[in-house]
Amino acid sequence: MNSAGHSEATAPRGLELTPFRGLRYDPDRVGSLAAVTSPPYDVVVRPDGLHHLQDADPYNIVRLILPQATTPSARNEQAADTLGRWLAEGVLTTDPVPALYVYEQRHADGMLQRGLIGTLRVSGPSAGVVLPHEDVMPHIVADRAALMRATRANLEPLLLTYRGNGTAAEVVERTAGQDPLLSTTTEDGFCHRLWAITDPVEVARVQTDLARHQALIADGHHRWATYLRLRAEHGSPSPWDDGLVLLVDTARYPLRVRAIHRLLHGLPVTEALAAVDGLFRVRRLDVPLPRALDALADATAEGNAFLLAGDGVFHLLDRPDPALLERTVPTDRPQAWRTLDATVLHATLLAQVWHVPEDDPTRIAYIHDTAATVEKAERDAGTAVLLHPVREEVVRDLARQGVTMPRKSTSFGPKPASGLVLRALDL
Repeated sequence: MNSAGHSEATAPRGLELTPFRGLRYDPDRVGSLAAVTSPPYDVVVRPDGLHHLQDADPYNIVRLILPQATTPSARNEQAADTLGRWLAEGVLTTDPVPALYVYEQRHADGMLQRGLIGTLRVSGPSAGVVLPHEDVMPHIVADRAALMRATRANLEPLLLTYRGNGTAAEVVERTAGQDPLLSTTTEDGFCHRLWAITDPVEVARVQTDLARHQALIADGHHRWATYLRLRAEHGSPSPWDDGLVLLVDTARYPLRVRAIHRLLHGLPVTEALAAVDGLFRVRRLDVPLPRALDALADATAEGNAFLLAGDGVFHLLDRPDPALLERTVPTDRPQAWRTLDATVLHATLLAQVWHVPEDDPTRIAYIHDTAATVEKAERDAGTAVLLHPVREEVVRDLARQGVTMPRKSTSFGPKPASGLVLRALDL
């Protein structure tokens, strides 16, 4: 089975992408479209980043995807009330007809990504249509499910990839040559543009092509798991049969793969290093972050390696004791999985050496931004564990075998900006 996004003749069905009536900001009611956007909810992890987004515009989407209240139920109620108020005030308006949306992200560094935003029929891994490559944390799925129940909305699309380079890609290219519905540049330097495909003939051509393909979840495993949970809760048919996605053809637009780092709360670097004494080779690197990351890349070319930070310098861990790995890494998975840095980190360092539960938010945080991880570790007297990115072909190969990687192993990007188009389930 090819679960990494290639077509497969024996699949019972392929991707079923459906037009929907997008919910979008009225540009006349907000300061700027850029000011109301946000990175995906799981990227906004620092309080200063959250406050920055809240201050950017009173209608910033972060007030829906990350509402701030004292209890989970209050947060979800607040998000639902906010969404209802913005709809009543006309801050958010519904497009007149259902559409598939072509979404483009372009950066001055040459990065160009285009894809299709629509509602995708939800299916589990056994269907062989949309396959994950990472495990999820139940408490995060429960949190996202409660928010979606309260708002009855998909507030941001998750990111899926497939490899087609066929009719759907041609329609995307042709549509991107027209005048967009919106165009805005966010402070990270990305220009975002959106178009609507409403012509039934064009929509049908896209759907026919996609029906021959499968997709890989690139970003949004917890939201996909949430879609599955809500579909099961509500039965079928219902609006919960489908979920909001951005589908990118990586045969045309390859994604970048970055690492997701770990911040260990309450574990000073001195204690972390003392615990690995004799189990890994440890070298102190009194160099800037870019050079430390270069050293990490060189070390991972030869085996498992990690950078620890939090005390003002970097510490390179590599050459783990083979006996330690044999004792701690499960043997019932493929060799490619057993040798992943994330596998060794979770099975060996977190579980057996540092005794940090991977799903305890009071002990561990998962952060995409490398510098932010180091800064927070230094500020909080914790330990930052920096990883080198996994190669995309490794991710795809494991997905083909139906093997999930450890949680938060990869960060595909660029990620879609939240706030450009939403989906209300009752519209």
